[in-house]
Parts: sequence; C-alpha cells; structure tokens
Amino acid sequence: MVTPAVVLAGTRSGVGKTTIATGIMGALARRGLRVQPFKCGPDYIDPSYHLMACGVPSRNLDTWLLSHDTVLEFYGRAAQPANVAVVEGVMGLYDGHANLTEQGSTAEVAKLLRTPVVLIASAARVARSVAAEVLGFQKFDPSVNIAGVVLNGVGSPRHLEFCKPPIEDATGLPVLGYMPRRDDLRVPERHLGLIPTVEGVVVEEWFDKLTAQVEETIDLDRLLEVATQAHTPIVEPSIFPAQSQSQPRRARIAVAQDKAFNFYYQDSLDLLEAWGAEIVPFSPLYDEVLPSEVGGVYIGGGFPELFARELSANSSMKRSISDAHAAGRKIYAECGGLMYLGETLTDFDGEAHAMVGLIPAKSSMSKGRLTLGYREVEALAEGALLSKGERVRGHEFHWSVADSPASAEQATYTVCSQDGRIEGFRDGSLWASYIHVHMGSRPGMARRFVGECARS
Repeated sequence: MVTPAVVLAGTRSGVGKTTIATGIMGALARRGLRVQPFKCGPDYIDPSYHLMACGVPSRNLDTWLLSHDTVLEFYGRAAQPANVAVVEGVMGLYDGHANLTEQGSTAEVAKLLRTPVVLIASAARVARSVAAEVLGFQKFDPSVNIAGVVLNGVGSPRHLEFCKPPIEDATGLPVLGYMPRRDDLRVPERHLGLIPTVEGVVVEEWFDKLTAQVEETIDLDRLLEVATQAHTPIVEPSIFPAQSQSQPRRARIAVAQDKAFNFYYQDSLDLLEAWGAEIVPFSPLYDEVLPSEVGGVYIGGGFPELFARELSANSSMKRSISDAHAAGRKIYAECGGLMYLGETLTDFDGEAHAMVGLIPAKSSMSKGRLTLGYREVEALAEGALLSKGERVRGHEFHWSVADSPASAEQATYTVCSQDGRIEGFRDGSLWASYIHVHMGSRPGMARRFVGECARS
C-alpha cells in the first residue's frame, strides 16, 4: 500500500517553506496521525524542526548525492509505517545542482516519488500578479503534479481576496490556505541559516502558535485528499542489507551529539547500525572521556565556533580523543569536526581557543564569503570510508576557513570538480574534511566503515 504523501515546494528560498512545513507536520501529528517528515537536499537544520513537529527523525532525499533507487529505498523504509509523508523542498521548486537540468531539485524528487506538489508562494507586496507566478510554475514542467497552493504573508482578508481567486481562475489549482503576515512566527536565524532546535532556542510557545495558525487558516482535510494522489514505486533493498542478511553487532562507534555537533543524516546512522555498528552518543562539550571499548569515533558538523570556549576547557575529552588516535582507533570528522580536531579555533570575536590538536591546522570564522556547494571527491589514500582512488559525492557548507595541508601526503581528498583542489587532512587512522558525506552515496561505504572500526 502506498503511503499518502505531499511535497511542499517553494517558489524560491526564503518563502517560508520550513515554517509552513513544520506547522503542517505538527498540526497533522496533533490529529493523531503518524507523520513521516522528509527534506529535499543536503540540509541538517530543517530536519530538526521536523523532528520537533513529528516526534520521528526526518530523512534527507537528495537526487544528486544519492542514486534514484537509493532515494526510493530510503523513502520507502521510512514512509511505509506512516499515515502520511510530508516532504519539504529545497530552494525553489526547479532549483538544483545545474542551471539547465532538474538534477538535485525538488521537482526531480517529486517526479521520482510520483507525489503531488503543494506550491508555497509569497503574497507579500503583490496581489493578482501572484497568479501569473503560480501559472508560470505550473506551465514550466507539466510533468510535475502541482496540485494546490498555499500563500504566505497575507496581510488581511481583503488582500487574500486579491490573490486567491485570480490563482484559482488562471490555473485551476485550489488555494488550500494561507499564512498571515506575523513576525512572531518567524524562525530564528544566524550565519548558517535557521538555529537547530537542539540548542533550545526554539521554544514550545512558538511551535504552539504556529500549529494553531496552520489549523486555523490551512485546510488540512483538503491537503490530505491531495496526498492520496501519491503513487510512489517500491524498490528492493540495495543499500541496506536484506532481512536475510541481518548483521550481528561488530563494532561500537562513538558519535558526537550535542549542541556543538549535531549535523548527521539519519539514514547514515541507520546504515551504520544496519551493517553491525552500535552507535554510542557522546558529548565533546560535557563528557569527560569517550565511551568505553569503541573502535571508531565519528564527529560530524555543527557549530563548534559558538561553543569554542567550552570545548577548549574540556581538557579530559580532548586527551581521550588523542589517546584513541594514538591507539589506532578510526576517527572520522566532517566540517565542524575538522575544526575541533585542529590546533585552535578562532571565534567571531577574534579569540583563539585551543582544540584537540590532532590536525596541524588553525581554523577561524571567515568575514568573507560562504563556501557552499556539491562536491565530488577522490580519496588520496586508503581510509576507513574509501579505498585510494575511490570517489564519492558530498556537500560543503561553511563560513570558517582552515589552514590547508601542504601536500597530497597529508590531504584526504582531491576535489574532482575543482581542478583537483586538495582538501582535508589525514594521519594514520584519522580522516577529516570539510566535505559532508552521506553514507548512502556509495554502496558499501557504511559496511567498510563498520568493518574498519571492528578491526581497530
């Protein structure tokens, strides 16, 4: 049986997708429905809002990082037990990896899942012209099933009357509801976008107000009717082991999870568990030492720059990680994890804080431009995730800068899409890089990491 599903896509970034998606998810969950959330693209922060709304982890669906069959496999595993699936898009509906193709876009995901799209359009500073915008999205690719519209930023009932009837007349699409212009429903932001809910800034009061507004001005019954148009194909497992290949526990892997480090793809962690890992969370901020008897350490991205003083002060944890490296334990770090393993981290105020010191590099918060984009990388040596010469797709997203290693003898990767730029750092059992990698991007990668951790 196919799970009812809907894709919530925007006309552009900043149109209110996350706010509206979180409110719709929360309102449906409060009806007693089991709602499975998803996020298009390589995003870590929006899924934290989905988790808050639905009570279950959100899953990333990225048709550039992952093969189409892998996206369908991840989607099917998570959506099957749910009453309804809600997929939040990325950027604008048709924005993706390239300028002349749909690769990596919300539109590509919607077509792959055969799922209807509800288009979120801004009514701010516009009236009848919003109908022309919606009509353009409808005509741009008729194979995308745009099945309804939600308006954001409506100023008054009269303003709604200048927007809703023209849309329905010009496109034949129902306007399923709207969100009024309310500053108190905006989600708090900073340098990398929305603030993750794990930091406790997003309060229950905000979520309650948001959900109440959605229940008042968005027709959830009609939205659920639209969701029944989903006809998602089912695929056989290929990234996860089949049930007949269930794996025994082979390795304990310590995963950094606290306010400073919380950027992980849920399916990556699930893949590690499926291939025999016992995931053991730990906090570089608050724990004194690593969990006992671990064969590997995984330190993902996050915001170490905001907690640099506390991370620096936890000397016993820094020693524990250094001892694990000296003992040959596998250590894999991404972005914020790389910054933490370096010599120093200079925060926004220009103050340098001593970090673990396993990487001969100093990182600092850049006053310049954001480094952002998809990357394809090639391993320069044998490592816990890849063999020398193997390639994998990933994503880079950071304001900080770090000293680069002087030669390929120290680097982790060459970046294939950037003239072989050297990236990251390696030292024996340690691999670190600014590149975020999804464990499902390359078949066998999760199994290899678990096996390497078991051997160490």
